[in-house]
Amino acid sequence: MSNVAQINTLIMAGGLSNDELNSVVAAVKYMRAQIAKRNVWTLVKGMKVKWTSSKTGTTMAGTINKVNRKFIVVGVGTTNWRVPANMLSAA
Repeated sequence: MSNVAQINTLIMAGGLSNDELNSVVAAVKYMRAQIAKRNVWTLVKGMKVKWTSSKTGTTMAGTINKVNRKFIVVGVGTTNWRVPANMLSAA
């Protein structure tokens, strides 16, 4: 993963132009969409999943109630969460 470290260093040092940064952002968005599509194909209602909350940093686990195109409805206790498919993994 030395390429990732090099890209991070280049970005943080200000070595990329605005067009180059836009290209990097577009590539990241594309890959996130691809990961979400792959995850949606493997997820089914009733499956146990887990994810890490981006706000609190805690790992949450629950059962899939509904599979949508981009977001998965996961039941945790009595609460339902809309979680992006790319954040989920099998528990």
